[in-house]
Parts: sequence; C-alpha cells; structure tokens
Amino acid sequence: MTKKKELTVEEKLRALYDLQLIDSRIDEIKNMRGELPLEVEDLQDEVAGLNKRLEKLHLDLNTIEAGIKDKKSAIEEFKEAIKKYTAQQNEVKNNREFNSLEKEIEFQNLEIELAEKHIREMLVSIEHKKVSIEETESRLAARQEHLGHKEAELNSIMTETEREEELLLQKSEEFKADIEDRLLVAYDRIRNGVRNGLAVVSIERGASAGSYFTIPPQTQVEIAARKKIITDEHSGRILVDSALANEEREKIEAIIAKL
Repeated sequence: MTKKKELTVEEKLRALYDLQLIDSRIDEIKNMRGELPLEVEDLQDEVAGLNKRLEKLHLDLNTIEAGIKDKKSAIEEFKEAIKKYTAQQNEVKNNREFNSLEKEIEFQNLEIELAEKHIREMLVSIEHKKVSIEETESRLAARQEHLGHKEAELNSIMTETEREEELLLQKSEEFKADIEDRLLVAYDRIRNGVRNGLAVVSIERGASAGSYFTIPPQTQVEIAARKKIITDEHSGRILVDSALANEEREKIEAIIAKL
C-alpha cells in the first residue's frame, strides 16, 4: 500500500477544497439529469408491461377465435349426426328404435343450440378483446412516443456530460489519493449529512458560504492563517478563507475547461 505524502495544513485545506469543487461539479451534472433516468426507467417498464398485456390480449383473441372454429366444426358434426339418425328412422321396424333415434336427434339439436350459445358469447368476448387491444395499442403508442422524447433528452444530456463526469470522477480519485484517510472520512460524513453536498466552504462576507451565521473575527483570522483545520460550529463544515477559495476555484476551473 502506497503511503500518502505528508501535507501541511494549508495543503490539506487546498486539497480538500479542490476535491469539494470537483465533487460539486459532478453533483451539478447529476442534477442536470434530475429525475430523467428514473423517468426513462419507469416509462420503459410501463411500455414493457403494455407490450406484455397486448401480447396476452392477442393470444386470448386467437384462443377465442380457435374456440369458435371448433364450435362451428362441432355443429357440422351434430348436423351430420342428425342426418344419419333421420335416415335411420326411415329404416326402423318398431317404435322403440324410432323413439331412441328421436332422442338422439333431440340431443344433437340441444348440442347445436349450446354450441351456438357459446359462439355468441365468444363473439361478444372478441369485441371486448378488440376494444381492449385498441385502447392498449393507443396507450402504448403514446407511452412509446413519450419514452422516445425522454430517451432523446437523456441521451443529449449524457452525450454532453458523460465524458466530463467520467474524467471528473478520475480527478476526484486523484485528489483523494493525496488526502489522509481521517480527513476523507470526515469529508464524506459531512458531505453526506448536508443537503447540498458542501463539506468544505469558504468565508463569504464574514459567514460560511450557504450559512447566515457570522464567524467570529478571531476565528476568521485563524482560518486565514491556515495553521489548523477549523469547522463551522453550526453546520460542521470545514472552513477555508476566501483568498484560498478563489485561488483553488480558478485552478479547478482551468482543469475542468481542459477536460
């Protein structure tokens, strides 16, 4: 494991503020994307769900149509049976055989009626399925169009920022390599504990940036001396003087401009 070089307090403050500026720029890039990645993911899930629903509706429709075909085929078989039994009635020699065939004919007619009833029910079901398919296709088309716009928007932002973010993340790791672990742990803890991700801030007009609490004059002198690391008693953030902040900001802006 490579031992980190020893830094003076001023060098530590500069390194921490540089890291903050880099990480803040990464935060800005992520904020530019906002909720877009989640919106795109949700829309993709919705489109996939609608496609699956559409697939099932078409499958159901095919099954019903096949059922109607089977019923019509069965009706033809029942009619053929009726013809056969009717013909046999003309050849019977007694009433018992005639009545037996009459019952078979009656049974076949009942089967035809039942099959026709089922066909009517299936035809109604087909109309309902077709309406559902039309509604689903319409919604799917609208969601696909919306998804296309959102994906294009996200891709545009990603194209503009992806390379910069990747290089910034590399720079962030480079800066971290020179900062002792104890300070990095404190930096990450503070950063994760505040809403805007600012763990290191400069003194602006007598107060820490982003805060309305005034820093006592003696503390401001100590911060400007850069002899020890001082934190804001109200927010816990690490404080640097404005001169140092301006110098490092110019340096980091120059680095970012070259990315």
